[in-house]
Formats: sequence, C-alpha cells, structure tokens
Amino acid sequence: MDITNSIINYRRFLKRKNCAKGTIKNYMNSLKNFALWIDLPVEEVANQHIQFYIDYLLDKRLKPKTINNNLDSIRGFYNYLQNEEKAVTSNPVKKGYCLRLGRPLPKHLRDEQVQEIFKSIKSIRDQAIFMLMLRCGLRVEEVADLTLNAIDLKRGQILIFKGKGAKGRIVYFSKDTYDALVAYIKRRKSLSAQGLFLVEKGTCKGKKISVRGIQKRIEYYSKKSGIKVSCHHLRHTMATQLLNAGADLEIIQDLLGHSKITTTQRYCKVSNLRVQRDYYKAMEYVLQR
Repeated sequence: MDITNSIINYRRFLKRKNCAKGTIKNYMNSLKNFALWIDLPVEEVANQHIQFYIDYLLDKRLKPKTINNNLDSIRGFYNYLQNEEKAVTSNPVKKGYCLRLGRPLPKHLRDEQVQEIFKSIKSIRDQAIFMLMLRCGLRVEEVADLTLNAIDLKRGQILIFKGKGAKGRIVYFSKDTYDALVAYIKRRKSLSAQGLFLVEKGTCKGKKISVRGIQKRIEYYSKKSGIKVSCHHLRHTMATQLLNAGADLEIIQDLLGHSKITTTQRYCKVSNLRVQRDYYKAMEYVLQR
C-alpha cells in the first residue's frame, strides 16, 4: 500500500469530520515527516519501528510535547487505516506511547504589567483585540474569526460560533471592552469585509486579519513594553483574575470553553491571592481556638 495515497485519503477523512484547518495541517506535516523517514509499506510498520522513530525524533532534540503530537498524528492515521480502510489489523502506536511532560503553571500577568502593556497600545483596533483576550478569555483564533454579527453590544455578549473542537459558546464583555469595541467599530472603514478585525496597512489592507497577524502585534507590544506577553498570557490572566475575585470554577470553565474541568483547575495553582486569603482566614480561626 502506498503511504502517500493513504495520507491523502486520511486528509479527506479529516475534512469530512470537519476538523479545524490548523489541526489538519499539523497532522499532515507530522505524517509527511514520518513518511519520509519510514522505508516500509504502511501495513508493515510495527511496534519496534515506532520506537525507532521516537529515538530519531529525540536525536533531533525535539521537545517532548512535539514528539507526543507526532505520535498522536501517526496513531490517528493508523486508527483510520484500521477502522475505515481495513488496511491494517492493528495500530503500531500503542496508547501508552508518549513522553512524560512537565506541567508548568499557566503564566499570567500582574495588574501593573497589564497596565504597562495597554499603555503601549496606541492602535484602536489592537486595543479592542487584546481587550477581548484579557476580559473575555478569547483564544487568538476566536478573535481572528469574529464577525460583526457575533457582537451584541446591547446585551454585552459575543457569540463564538466555532471555538476549539468546533464548539460554540457565549461570552460576556466588561465596560472597558465595550468602550474599546465601540471605538473600533466606529472607525472601521470597510463595510463589505466579513471579519470584524481588518488589516490596516499593506497589500492586504481591508482584509480579515490572520492569527499570525495578531500574534505579530502582541510580539511588537511585548518588545515595546519590555514585558514578556503572548495572546495566551492574556487569556490566563483573565482566568486568574476571575478566580481571585471569587468566581466559581465551573463558570470560568464555561467562559473559556474548556471541555474538561481539570484544564480549568490548573488556574487554581496560580490564583495565589485566593489561596492567601483562605489560608489566613483559616489560620486565624485555628489560633483563636
């Protein structure tokens, strides 16, 4: 069986499942690298070959998370071959095949860092973009895909039609986010463009801004302010601030669009203010006994 044709068929299968474009692209890149390395027909790949491939990736000094992503892609490909095409009888990538990963705490910004970063943002468009991440916890892909129709200024809410995992949800925005959105929408010149946030300069002027375009802007403001920040840092900051303010974990899970509560629970570990408050309250009771 030709591995190239099998990968092409798998790509069609993923598209029929309505997988995100980024997911399909990452899967295809991983499988392309695997196909270039392996010198066997796809149906002859066995458990030991996968182990050799892991060694090969380790020798290339790839990060454990990157190697695990590669293994996930190959495992999914063989699941397809086994269940859909009936081309193989077993999956050579066993479920337990993954490298142990550290669990770094989500990085968030202190209040003074947030103020410093937003002081450096002079663009009305960029103010609105990053306020949506800070106050609504939107992912960069979700901001890039926003349309005018998704914004309900009267109700103070935004409809995310297709978040991570193709899941929709409603998020709400604060007064400062409302002001930033209104200021931008009033200045937004294109009436025909589908996207809410548009490119303002260059050959792509007037077209919807891309994910990479937004990421470049935050990199620019990070350098300008001298504070290390990414789009996801703003999202983490929103979750941490809500926890410190006493918001329930389930509410934050819903707002962030997490499918598992365990993902949201990680933010508890960085919510030092809440832990500190509860500790002193409990310790005061202990000392009074």
